[in-house]
Amino acid sequence: MLAWSANHVVILAQHYTADFELSRMESLLVKESPLLLPLNKEKTVYDGFITVQERDFRIRILLPPDHQLKLAKLVSIDTEFRTLRLRAEDSSGRQHVVTVKLKPKHPVEAPWCSADLPVPLAMTWTPQSSLGHVHTQFLLLLESLAEFWAVLDEIDEKTWVLEPEKPSRADTMRRIAIANNVSIKVEVDTQHPKMLPECCLLGAEHVVTPLRNKLNANMHLWNPDCSILQNLRDVLEIEFPSPATHEKSSFSAECGICYAYRLESAIPDQVCNDPRCGQPFHQACLYEWLRGLPSSRQSFNIVFGECPYCSKPITVKMSTQKP
Repeated sequence: MLAWSANHVVILAQHYTADFELSRMESLLVKESPLLLPLNKEKTVYDGFITVQERDFRIRILLPPDHQLKLAKLVSIDTEFRTLRLRAEDSSGRQHVVTVKLKPKHPVEAPWCSADLPVPLAMTWTPQSSLGHVHTQFLLLLESLAEFWAVLDEIDEKTWVLEPEKPSRADTMRRIAIANNVSIKVEVDTQHPKMLPECCLLGAEHVVTPLRNKLNANMHLWNPDCSILQNLRDVLEIEFPSPATHEKSSFSAECGICYAYRLESAIPDQVCNDPRCGQPFHQACLYEWLRGLPSSRQSFNIVFGECPYCSKPITVKMSTQKP
């Protein structure tokens, strides 16, 4: 129910559904999103301003204490009252946001929902559903991923993660530094986060081969009751460098061709296998360098040539672009 006065608007929301009947409000032609401030501890009364047809109005929203979706969960809303961003906090205190876009035939049509998640965001919806139902389902999905995120949080806190540079909640891969120009890439399963992940050791062969042998020999020691990080320590028989023991610059060697560490999102992952050299390169840089040498040869997607630094044999696969 809307009560209008010359410069004052009061919204009585006792009879509103959790989506505040946003589809009915688009006719107000709101030019600016409302700036709302809670007036009580229960956050059931909000006061602020909106601009309608180039005129400023004061707005007050009154919600019952047991309302399904309090405005405290509302991060933002667009000027057409069609796209909302809702805040959610999981049991470990992690903050998440789900974006909800209402379709023209709302609530008959299910809204389009998206969030920073490693799994699809599938929502159950009926014409009687509200944004409160969306928020509840989102919370349940967050709790199902709690163990997965706990595993990755430990890796992020106790090791130097080389890739991704700024992990999101949707990322399932971590490339962890082991030593200078040596790392391991792990792909964590969202459903079984403590099981042995897909692993790929990166670095010069004379360094990587002993680690690969240990991984294969000790795989039977993997304990699903322990974290991935602890299991990797036990299986590889190593201690990972951490922010408490090492500077990240120790593992940020520049590419020997472009003299940069990051090439867009890529970091140097090709290393000369000669122990006396060990110079790292970006895959794309080394591929283009070798392709330009008359002495290099190519077989299928692999180029064979000489290291730009020590002239020892080096190979690189054709650089591929992610879709």
